[in-house]
This record gives sequence, structure tokens and C-alpha cells, in this order.
Amino acid sequence: MKILIVFNHQPYDGSDVAYNGLRLAKNLHERKEEVRIFLMNDSVDLARECNRKPENYDHDLVAMLKELYQAGVALKVCGTCQARCGLFKNEPYFAPEIKGTMNDLADWVLESERILSF
Repeated sequence: MKILIVFNHQPYDGSDVAYNGLRLAKNLHERKEEVRIFLMNDSVDLARECNRKPENYDHDLVAMLKELYQAGVALKVCGTCQARCGLFKNEPYFAPEIKGTMNDLADWVLESERILSF
């Protein structure tokens, strides 16, 4: 099954929204589902090396996303949002090939059987 997970929330925002979305993505991937992640709005900070885990937070969300990507989960990050969104505006993403477009998101939406938003 093709599953698209769209993230919008700033990581480390005091909630577990991003953390739980990443946990779900990992669980689905381990079940051999085809998982795709698209980051937009303030969630783009998940794909930035400069984003460090706060001392009061238990999990390194950037490391969790990188592990998913390295394990084969498809990942795209909004190119427009790179300069407009997050705490680290204009900072690069951890891999240049993950920079995506609205066309990428539209294609993934049309191809997906399930779409979730966090």
C-alpha cells in the first residue's frame, strides 16, 4: 500500500505531533508498506542538520527522519518552505536531493492510497 504522510508542525514544539508521525512512519515501513514523507511549513526543520534536540526533549527527531530516509522511506521537503518556514530559514536540508516541489506533492497525493497529516 502507498502511504503518504505530510508533516506541517515545527519539531520540538512542546507536543509529540512530529515524534508520533515519525514513529508511525517507521512502524508502517517495518510492515513493508511503501511510505512517503513530505515536509512542509515549519516541519521543514526536521530535515536540517542545524536543528538540534533541546535538552528537555527525549528524542532526536532529525536523526529519526534521517534513519527513515536511509532505510528507504521516500522523502521530499518543500523547496519554497526552505526560505519561508521554520526557525532555521534558508538553512540547507541534510541531503540536496530531498528538496521537493508542489508538483512532487501533487504526484504523491494522486498515487497514494492513504494520506495522513501531522
